[in-house]
Amino acid sequence: MRERQTDFLIDRLWRPGTGRAEGLRMALLALGGSLLLWASAKVQVPFWPVPMTLQTAAVFLIGLAYGPRLGLATVALYLAEGAAGLPVFAGTPEKGLGLAYMLGPTGGYLLGFLAAAWIAGLAAERRLGPVGTALVLLAASAALYLPGLAWLATFVGPAKALQLGLVPFIPGDLLKLALVVALWQALPWARAPRGES
Repeated sequence: MRERQTDFLIDRLWRPGTGRAEGLRMALLALGGSLLLWASAKVQVPFWPVPMTLQTAAVFLIGLAYGPRLGLATVALYLAEGAAGLPVFAGTPEKGLGLAYMLGPTGGYLLGFLAAAWIAGLAAERRLGPVGTALVLLAASAALYLPGLAWLATFVGPAKALQLGLVPFIPGDLLKLALVVALWQALPWARAPRGES
């Protein structure tokens, strides 16, 4: 088993500070990550059988770059922005805003983003290779889909939840997962042992 790292890609790009400077750094990183999630929710890529957003890819990349704790905090900030009524989610403001949107049929997937970012961060923490990273991101995808499908099933029933909330998204999610793994593995300094670049 590989040794856990205590610094992540973001720490190589912007070195941690101490005291208030570190608090400000963490707040700015979380805000920047939440803005990336916001933008990724608004981008729709034509794909078969359904168009896809880039949200899951952004969640994975935030987890990988920030590590599990800051990745989780970043997604929590994004969800708080949405709960406060900002139009940060896919389909907002047209499909509603705030808690009303979050309690709608796709609310469980939003909750799943928290677990997905944490799990993706574990791949970075362990400095996994391409196969290990892909397996961890598959687990992150499952952690995203479990609450999503469970919540959707309360609206449409279990069979319909799978038909509407999982099956059409598998091709796009596998493509995004492969692209994230390829991008991550193309950055040798993201996986370099501590003290190297």
